[in-house]
Amino acid sequence: MLFIGCIGDQDNAITDPDSVDASNLIADEQNSENSLLVYCGAGMRLPMDEIGELFEEEYGTSIQYNYAGSNTLLTQMELTGEGDVYMPGATYYFEVAAEKGLIDNFSKVAYHVPVIITPAGNPANISSLEDLTNDDVDVILGDPEAAAIGVLCQKMLTNMGIYEQVEDNVIAKGATVNELVTYISLDQADASIVWEDLVRDNEDVNVIEIPEDENIVKIVPIATLKSSENPEIAGEFVQFVVSDEGRAVFEEYGFTLYPDEKYAYLEDN
Repeated sequence: MLFIGCIGDQDNAITDPDSVDASNLIADEQNSENSLLVYCGAGMRLPMDEIGELFEEEYGTSIQYNYAGSNTLLTQMELTGEGDVYMPGATYYFEVAAEKGLIDNFSKVAYHVPVIITPAGNPANISSLEDLTNDDVDVILGDPEAAAIGVLCQKMLTNMGIYEQVEDNVIAKGATVNELVTYISLDQADASIVWEDLVRDNEDVNVIEIPEDENIVKIVPIATLKSSENPEIAGEFVQFVVSDEGRAVFEEYGFTLYPDEKYAYLEDN
């Protein structure tokens, strides 16, 4: 009976193919007009999910997120030529995107502050970046080919002259900062470096601050893409993210908002 029903449906489609094609085109156009594709660094998932819901409630436009490492997203944007908004974990990726002619304009949202995390109880007695070079310490870091936190760790540890020693202790690299938090919370390694906002209230990990003279803090930006088929709506979404309502959501999830006097030295970063 199911087979017969399928045949009947096919016959109806064949008798009036133009009507089916037209309805599909209309549906595709409506979906395009009522949604935005946002490429977003995985570290901003919690606040951006909430902001997407608020934006849809107020503007009637749904937000479809593609969460991944900042560099992975950049590659996807370039290959597909599709999308409306880009929000990486650091402004460095905007410089690259601008050189490739991908972004139209951008705003600065908040700061990403790196911290060291260990499993609860800190079994390896980690207290500093130097301790990541200790014997019998297993470290998991972000992949510099995929995530902003990976590039940052590489630069931070190189500046301290300990990158190679830490690399000798690295047992795995994660494509997103969220993966790093998961690994450490499950006691898969002794330490990692992640964004502070992701672990501020996480009881499964121990957080160790990095001294200012050793740390590298990054600014989280957001921009519309030149590939957007709905540039006006994309611009409205960017403005919503940096509005008082959007900023309040970021603050709720532990982000330090831009601008902040403490990080004034990052103005050109």
